[in-house]
Amino acid sequence: MSSQQVSTQSTCSADIQAEDELAPTRTEGYKLGQSKTVAELAALDQEDESLQRWKQSLGIGAGAPGGGEKRVVLKSLFLSSPTLPNPITIDLTQPKDALAKLKKDPVTIKEGVEYSVGITFVIENEIVSGLKYLQVVKRSGLTVDKTEAMLGSYGPQQEPYTKVFASEESPSGMLARSGTYVVRSRVMDDDNTIWLDFEWGGYLIIYCQRIADSMAGFKLGKEW
Repeated sequence: MSSQQVSTQSTCSADIQAEDELAPTRTEGYKLGQSKTVAELAALDQEDESLQRWKQSLGIGAGAPGGGEKRVVLKSLFLSSPTLPNPITIDLTQPKDALAKLKKDPVTIKEGVEYSVGITFVIENEIVSGLKYLQVVKRSGLTVDKTEAMLGSYGPQQEPYTKVFASEESPSGMLARSGTYVVRSRVMDDDNTIWLDFEWGGYLIIYCQRIADSMAGFKLGKEW
């Protein structure tokens, strides 16, 4: 077997492993119901109070807007912390090649800091069910952390939705300080439609005493 064949097989194996890691957890016995449009849901039993409350939570009522293909527009991903005066925000509307440039503009996080990750998005045209956020963190090619957060189901509206995930604490200690991390994020729904999938290509979390002593929390490249 040639070295090129070995390299190709290794790349394919790595791609398959990455897809497996980003696959959402499946609930045994769960079956996805038939999708309904906004108009169909608005016309459902008007006498069922629980159904009416559910529809209201999705912004669905008489004359509710709808039509066209469902669409999720990811606006931003942000990190916030009590030690940070303003959140660090990544604009997700920029082209993929621009997002890839984050390699040269890494996020630096002080060790042992409490922080939260959040996301803003807009739902267009129709209801999106079971929206979820998946994140895999790797160091030196090895997975060190995986996050799966349910965003929920949303109806179409012009104003962005904002979801903040449970707070976490950044690693600390000698092992953490020696680490360089790469993060891959994905947003998908119950229909397995992938709305966002990007690697914070070179998203770097660097821990060292010199940086930790000179920072109040976080910074993004030279601008932070």
